[in-house]
Amino acid sequence: MDGQPAPAPLLIACALGIEHLALRSGDRGGADGPVTVLRTGMGPLAAERAVTRALSDPALGGAAVLATGFCAGLAPGMHPGDLVVAEETRDPRGTVPCVGTDLLVKELVRTLPGRTVHTGPLTGSDHVVRGHERSELLATGAIAVDMESAATLLSAVRTGERPVAAVRVVVDAPEHELVRIGTVRGGISAFRVLRSVLPAYYEWHRSLLLPRR
Repeated sequence: MDGQPAPAPLLIACALGIEHLALRSGDRGGADGPVTVLRTGMGPLAAERAVTRALSDPALGGAAVLATGFCAGLAPGMHPGDLVVAEETRDPRGTVPCVGTDLLVKELVRTLPGRTVHTGPLTGSDHVVRGHERSELLATGAIAVDMESAATLLSAVRTGERPVAAVRVVVDAPEHELVRIGTVRGGISAFRVLRSVLPAYYEWHRSLLLPRR
């Protein structure tokens, strides 16, 4: 241990209490380095404030940041419980490229065999997207939308250079619109998937700790 730098921390950010519950009740073992699961509150402003405040703590200096939770799928054929690995996050303030997308896909497929994993741009919104807004966002090239990922990653990279990623679980989709999370089958399915993703996140984080030459 002498002379070895401390492992970089991992900050996993989600918005809702039910998302936080899923992550807290998942498999917490196997991480390399300290892991913080942060509930930011709902919406881009809450995410920005919470992430900026968390990363001002010296204990989280240099932390990798992964935004997660539920999302709305935009593409036809998406189903509740599908996974979305962002290649980039977008909102009106900018685009943030994600790191290690291929590895996340590989680890999620291994951790959750049989689950469909989609990759592509993940767009941000300041409200719940319904109906025609889905098709308008899909036309921009985005495959899914949520309210916090883009703000989380933009805030993270603005506080310092660090690896960032976003993984979301589809809780509603064009053919499966959801009224209330957790009260219908789609919400329950998404909760179970989110509860199972942590091992894949830890493998992503572990890969970032390997020497890069």
